[in-house]
Amino acid sequence: MIDDWAPLIPSFGLIWNVIRRSIIVPALTVSIYLCSVMVVMVFLERLYISAIIYYKMISGFKPEKRYKIQAINPVEDNLKEQCGVQQCTSDYPMVLVQIPMYNERKVYKLSIGAVCRLSWPSDRIIVQVLDDSTDHLIKELVAIECQRWEKQGINIKHETRVHRNGYKAGALQEGLKHSYVEGCKFVAIFDADFQPEPDYLNRTVPYLIHNPEIGLVQTKWDFANSRESMMTRIQEMSLNFHFKVEQEVGSFAYAFFSFNGTAGVWRVTAIDEAGGWNARTTTEDLDLSLRASLHGWKFIYVSDIKVKCELPSTYKALRYQQHRWSCGPANLFRKMGMDIIRNERISLWRKIHVIYNFFLVRKMITHITGFTFYCVIIPMCVMFPEVEIPKWGAVNIPTAIMLLNIIETPRSIPLVAFWISLETVMSMTRLKGILTGLLDRKRASEWVVTEKLGDVPLKSKDSNSLPIKSARKPPLLERIYLMELCMGVFLFFCACYDLAISKSGKYVYLYLQASAFFICGLGYVGTQPPYY
Repeated sequence: MIDDWAPLIPSFGLIWNVIRRSIIVPALTVSIYLCSVMVVMVFLERLYISAIIYYKMISGFKPEKRYKIQAINPVEDNLKEQCGVQQCTSDYPMVLVQIPMYNERKVYKLSIGAVCRLSWPSDRIIVQVLDDSTDHLIKELVAIECQRWEKQGINIKHETRVHRNGYKAGALQEGLKHSYVEGCKFVAIFDADFQPEPDYLNRTVPYLIHNPEIGLVQTKWDFANSRESMMTRIQEMSLNFHFKVEQEVGSFAYAFFSFNGTAGVWRVTAIDEAGGWNARTTTEDLDLSLRASLHGWKFIYVSDIKVKCELPSTYKALRYQQHRWSCGPANLFRKMGMDIIRNERISLWRKIHVIYNFFLVRKMITHITGFTFYCVIIPMCVMFPEVEIPKWGAVNIPTAIMLLNIIETPRSIPLVAFWISLETVMSMTRLKGILTGLLDRKRASEWVVTEKLGDVPLKSKDSNSLPIKSARKPPLLERIYLMELCMGVFLFFCACYDLAISKSGKYVYLYLQASAFFICGLGYVGTQPPYY
């Protein structure tokens, strides 16, 4: 039998050489060229952002210097008893504070307690707990917590729904329909793990009072568990770049930036004019922000006001979060791209910024390049040594981009190698999310709530009031991620091929990349969640 096939072997070799020279090599060459162009696009966008942020730092810009605001002094609980001091609480606008939550066993007391301690006249604030919990025991405990604060004089409402239509967006929109919120001019939103300081409203609401063109005041997230693990420290590096650079640049340059879904105060009129909350994508915050921006509303970001919160500490939670954050913008771009182009209320410059800078470069090209170039094309090139990879596109410019990204978190610079590894692994999840959103697949509308574990820095003494079983680590099969493992096998094969045959020296990089995918694929990153 072998002898029968022997004459055909040279023919197979000839066919392979033809396919190699006429299809694979040209395809890889074109792909490298396209990826290099995209790397340059990302670099120019990062350079533009960095130039603005450093100009802002040199000029000593502060939001309060640009916007005419008059601080509101904190109000004590016994204000009404201070007849001579009180200046009629009607001077304070009515504020609604919404806390959307879903089965938040670990952290429900933290956000409710923090919001109920806000120093705002009790007759000028309504706390609205939007509880979509499906666990009846958790729902009952949330109701008890609300009743406890109500007895202390807090105007708090525990709102539940018989369904979860629209997920978080549906809950927020439903909350605005209640008759008791009709007099509220502003609405502050905090997710279940966020804890604002008592003076939060005193520092944010004045921006809205004295500047009628402003529709949103976004504040910074302060990560309470950033030092918990290597994974949380790496997340801090990425999110600090987002807040300290992207958000501040958008605010400073009057360009578009998005509400982050929490730790912000909206003008109710801006929400209404934009059409209210919409659940057509998994990033309802970006959807509302974009529609409000197209109606001419301005947003400001105040970095000096920080709200304590929790980073995802398990790889599974991070994976779901990054998929949602990548899928939502891509899906929204598919649905609103033409609306942006046709809009007549905003300038051409603003349209270019939103479409090119915000959506194409930041939300899509960055992640597409991160995976396809470094995890697919470069590894494949070790098997096709005739394909040249320009050093400037694969090393020099990406290194400059990396330095621009991490410079906002100097204490984490020693972790740059780990940051690159995790970001490369997560780029696969992000690319999958982008494709899901652009193609509008079924999972594009799937909402998975980010798991909160009530980490040590966030825990209150009685945060674990629910009876639980003794936890143990999940078995290996419960924390295996096949996509990451398959990618690790591919990279490992390419590294071995390069070491044994090509000898281009790329095997060092490829072995490190393969190791990162294997570690994440086996769940050995972040903290281990309890397994009951």
